[in-house]
Amino acid sequence: MKSDIEIAREAQMSPITDVAATLDIPEDDLELYGKYKAKLSESYLRSLHNKTDGKLVLVTAINPTPAGEGKTTVTVGLGEAFGKLGKKAVIALREPSLGPCFGIKGGAAGGGYAQVVPMDDLNLHFTGDFHAITSANNLLAALLDNHIQQGNALDIDTRNVIWKRCEDMNDRVLRNIVVGLGEKTDGVVREDHFVITVASEIMAILCLAEDLDDLRDRISRIVVAYDRSGKPVTAKDLQAVGAMTALLKDAMKPNLIQTLEHTPAIVHGGPFANIAHGCNSLRATKAALKMADYVITEAGFGADLGAEKFLDIKCRIGGLKPDAVVLVATVRALKYNGGVAKADLNKEDLDALKRGIVNLEKHIENLHKYNVPVVVALNAFVSDTEAEVAFVRSFCLDHDCAFAHAKVWEKGGEGGIDLAKEVLHILDTKESGYRPIYPLDLPLEEKIRVISKEIYGADGIDISSKAQKQLQKLEELGYGDLPICVAKTQYSLSDDASLLGRPAGFKMHVREAYVSAGAGFVVVLTGSVMTMPGLPKQPAAFNIDVDHDGNIVGLF
Repeated sequence: MKSDIEIAREAQMSPITDVAATLDIPEDDLELYGKYKAKLSESYLRSLHNKTDGKLVLVTAINPTPAGEGKTTVTVGLGEAFGKLGKKAVIALREPSLGPCFGIKGGAAGGGYAQVVPMDDLNLHFTGDFHAITSANNLLAALLDNHIQQGNALDIDTRNVIWKRCEDMNDRVLRNIVVGLGEKTDGVVREDHFVITVASEIMAILCLAEDLDDLRDRISRIVVAYDRSGKPVTAKDLQAVGAMTALLKDAMKPNLIQTLEHTPAIVHGGPFANIAHGCNSLRATKAALKMADYVITEAGFGADLGAEKFLDIKCRIGGLKPDAVVLVATVRALKYNGGVAKADLNKEDLDALKRGIVNLEKHIENLHKYNVPVVVALNAFVSDTEAEVAFVRSFCLDHDCAFAHAKVWEKGGEGGIDLAKEVLHILDTKESGYRPIYPLDLPLEEKIRVISKEIYGADGIDISSKAQKQLQKLEELGYGDLPICVAKTQYSLSDDASLLGRPAGFKMHVREAYVSAGAGFVVVLTGSVMTMPGLPKQPAAFNIDVDHDGNIVGLF
């Protein structure tokens, strides 16, 4: 079988102007980045405001495993299948981060014959959005340290600076650093930190801002530090807002590319779901809803992270109402949750499947709590047996959940037609009664408890004394009515990556909390999750190169 990048390279892409024409986007409203990539103009985005919204379908998944789930692959294949059925559909995805691309996860363009292209461009520099976000983040950091160096008129407590620098790469040695060493003119010595760009509040702000005015307003509210009296110091106080907005002006415009079957794909923004809110930009999703009858979007990692944040943060902030949810699983991943070693997953094992399917069961239960119809998409592998597929199908139907076997990796849109028909049936026959899992007027600690109990299945929460004080301070400062963004391992429903299946009898350990006032949520760090990942012993970067013809090789 050909690799993903080989399949992508052999694709006959249509000029992006032709792809745009299928959505009635005038060529003058495209800002071209070569023949196959474009940004949508501000004038075009404004012209969409009075159009009717299409239907919104969220694609999420069970907890990720080394066996693979293929959430993006199913998202792309479902969009292609809608096209084969004659439906006007758009896919709305996140942009990939360079960190996992060169680290352990690989790219994020889908797989097999369900990919978005140009795949190598998308996975690397794309249209420069992440560079703009990194630059804006680090400009604010530079202005902060310069203010302290130039007399510190705001009386910033250098022991209470919370703004971190960022870069879009996994680099563990930058997690905790010291800046300002050297001569007196080199700055004030203090401890500092880096996060990966996709965990930066600037990324979250860009992905939740409605337009440039909202972007500017959100940037102004960023809390960078506290002064010696405990009062927040903001980006507005540092006079950073205008310059940061200028850096982000073009990054605010959604990007248009295509799938292997020329289905339009809007790809914009990319916060991680385990350490950020895990959804593509609100602006891109809302524009897509005006451009097509059906929008298929995704949320990162498992439903306990990506879907929860999509439903409790993005939908609430943006006024979105999802019409259906597709929950992706694989037989292999369910058997892995049932205790089967990765090397043995190709063997039929119904007992392990029965043990591991409890992970899927919990995610179905969770999504039903939001009162949105659910379809389980079983992403096909050649090792799946008829008995295993039949067992999962029966399990889903017994749990008030539609089911489809998706073969999009092998067959593209043709392999997703059964899934597309199930989704269309759900959209035609069931009304979404979407509601968030908690009200905003609950105290911060109680919101954390609700998420931990209802979504993760925890018996309770264990909050460190440090986090307790931070939550209390945030309540006093008026941030108590914000939603919660939990930073947690993606590999388990719990905060312990080793607990597979459906863990029980555990507590969620909250070690730290801080406000992302511009984004509009409170972040809580749980377990041992890191906002700056590290590289594995054998990073994916080892396999990436450029051949004599200038083609990138080794990229997933």
